[in-house]
Amino acid sequence: MAAERLQFHEMGLDDRLLKAVADLGWSQPTLIQEKAIPLALEGKDLLARARTGSGKTAAYAIPIIQRILASKQSVREQDVRALILVPTKELGQQVQTMMRQLTSFCSRDVRVADISGKADVSTQRPILMEKPDVVVGTPSRVLAHLNAQNLALHSSLEMLVVDEADLVFSFGFESDLKNLLCHLPKIYQSFLMSATFNEDVQALKQLLLHNPVTLKLQGSQLPDSSQLQQYTIKCEEEDKFLLIYTLLKLQLVQGKTLLFVAAVDRSYRLKLFLEQFAIPACVLNSELPVQSRCHIISQFNQGFYDIIIATDEQSLVEPAASSSGKQKKKNSRAKAAKAKDKEYGISRGVDFQNVSNVINFDFPTSVDSYIHRVGRTARADNPGTALSFISHTELDALAEVEEALGGGDSAALKPYEFKMEEIEGFRYRCRDAMRAVTKQAVKEARLKEIKQELLNSEKLKMYFEDNPRDLQLLRHDKDLHPAVIKPHMKNIPDYLSMYSTHTSLCPWQRNVRGRNPLKSFQYKRTGNKKARGGKS
Repeated sequence: MAAERLQFHEMGLDDRLLKAVADLGWSQPTLIQEKAIPLALEGKDLLARARTGSGKTAAYAIPIIQRILASKQSVREQDVRALILVPTKELGQQVQTMMRQLTSFCSRDVRVADISGKADVSTQRPILMEKPDVVVGTPSRVLAHLNAQNLALHSSLEMLVVDEADLVFSFGFESDLKNLLCHLPKIYQSFLMSATFNEDVQALKQLLLHNPVTLKLQGSQLPDSSQLQQYTIKCEEEDKFLLIYTLLKLQLVQGKTLLFVAAVDRSYRLKLFLEQFAIPACVLNSELPVQSRCHIISQFNQGFYDIIIATDEQSLVEPAASSSGKQKKKNSRAKAAKAKDKEYGISRGVDFQNVSNVINFDFPTSVDSYIHRVGRTARADNPGTALSFISHTELDALAEVEEALGGGDSAALKPYEFKMEEIEGFRYRCRDAMRAVTKQAVKEARLKEIKQELLNSEKLKMYFEDNPRDLQLLRHDKDLHPAVIKPHMKNIPDYLSMYSTHTSLCPWQRNVRGRNPLKSFQYKRTGNKKARGGKS
């Protein structure tokens, strides 16, 4: 079967493109790339659904670059030939990085510009005046440049891509996208790439595609259980903090971890809580400057940090909110909207590399949000684990996810059989830490972090452009310290550290017999016997 698969060198690609593919270490195309690239090179419109981490970006980037290289042999005029629309700034930078990697041997012939950043439209004007071959941006930013006449697409555009198409409308870009279409030529090739097919994708299909080829490559939207293990544990608010403390402090969770919460305040509360126990973590949310967010993701991928606390704010939209609730929260939401970046999205499309675990500290409110969060791990052929904490108020959302993903073994959410009574001894320390993290401490931490990141992003920007190596020294997981830190809390006392150190207690790693180690997780009290490995 493997011999029958189409290889990159059999697709008629330019040698420079094949060399870049080889440099990236891609020995053969993924399924979505194998099917989509030849169809795209034939000029077909594509509507493609493939699970997150399956190589969708390269599936449209390679044919775009190939067509531009081919056209440059006959047409010498420099113009914008491809437009890639993304729902978030983070994804925009990721797409630009991928495009630049694929054009590393033909960068003079194929120029790429990412305009999704937060810079002023006037600041980005000189970049667009040079007419890059490929422009990457959010619909609102592209429309702003079109209205300012910094960008003209009506005569030159040949290819249009909407990446993470299922999110474009949910991020509030519906009107921007429809207005943007007025600036495009009548004939162009279109690609819609998505992890899910929902009503928004069907609406986009009607707007953009002409007799498209539809690719639905995976029956399941997530990897099967041999690659991705999904667990749930029912616990209320205090137990959530107790459980995350013990999992991280006892190193039962190993490897790079993404912790998802539902609100900005909760991300800082959780960070300050973990600081009490000397557990470093980065906070990632829409209030941070986009340069800081992208730098945090880059350093996380390079191994600078093991834990990111990410706020999945898009999952907070409640279509069935009551009118009275809307009135009460209207003013507070309006104020918050000024500070938040609507083009922020961490659970969606961003390529976090080598993530071992995704922990839903707050369970997502929709099936799509769950898929996009959990899709940050078990990417390509790497294994991964997802653990979701479920309170009684989140049971309905859990039922929706189980119903949507319960079609087979690949989507089974298994109960995480952790015996909470085994960690009761840690509860008093957990309560001490929670009392120290007051609302005022959270507020101060939030302000301190934003001021600190604004300084890093703006005042030091020019310095780091001249001294790029120093940028690596800038860390984002430093303690904020607005809450009172008790030094003894960072250590585990002898009477709480009587756990076996000879057997791996990591719940994600199956032992030889295939049992979940936490089912036999034992708490050993001190006695006459000497403790094994009981360092404080």
